[in-house]
Amino acid sequence: MDKVIDIEERIPTLRERRKKRTNRKFVALLFIFLVLLGVLLYSQTKYSKIQDIHVTGAELYNEEEYQRLSELTIGDSMWSFSEKEIEKNLNELEWVEKSSVNKKWLTGVEIEIQEFEGIGYLDKGNSYQMVLSNGFPLEKPVEAVSGPIFSNFDDDKNRTELVSQLTEVKPVVYNLISQIILKPSEERTAFVTLYMNDGNEVRGLLSSLAEKLNYYPSVVAQLEDGQKGVIDMEVGIFFRSYDDVYGPRKEGAENEKPAEPEQD
Repeated sequence: MDKVIDIEERIPTLRERRKKRTNRKFVALLFIFLVLLGVLLYSQTKYSKIQDIHVTGAELYNEEEYQRLSELTIGDSMWSFSEKEIEKNLNELEWVEKSSVNKKWLTGVEIEIQEFEGIGYLDKGNSYQMVLSNGFPLEKPVEAVSGPIFSNFDDDKNRTELVSQLTEVKPVVYNLISQIILKPSEERTAFVTLYMNDGNEVRGLLSSLAEKLNYYPSVVAQLEDGQKGVIDMEVGIFFRSYDDVYGPRKEGAENEKPAEPEQD
């Protein structure tokens, strides 16, 4: 026998369900309205604006310069920029190896900069430019020289090769280099002359500079005390005293050596 359902008993239940669905819709709409209102009010307060921009790792340029290059300004909306886009712009700077941009709390922005290190100074005649470890000559006034000077290395290809070689030179040897001069030549082989801080002169090939130069300490260790001269590393490695290369020196000039550039 089929069960008979009294429709009158179902009506209160249907009404209750309909009422609950209506209440849920109302609560959802009210929540969305309150969220939008909160966002609107938040956007009008100082807590939605950049109040602090902090830069770390800046040495080649100061914090203010990096803030300018980031195109971020105190008072800008915290949501008007993309961290990845700012990083992309900063990474395109030839002296920046890597950057990181992060929003901090509600109103702060932190910019972390990793710059290429300086590896020497390009001789520009009356001035110097710092050369970075990627071969880029920084267009910024140099107040003091604290590394080797590179002469005749205006050509990007030769300068890049030089930097590549120097990154393979042992620190103990690199710190002895005062100046590196590229010999002007139309030949494909690039010859270089190095003036060392200990008074010796080194001649070699740019393409094999690091490989040969790393033997410098062991070569010098075999010289007599106070003996200075030219260490030729173009083919093999052999030493000739300054007297043999330039002729006997005048009396009183025993301790002199070919002129080297002044460094601070």
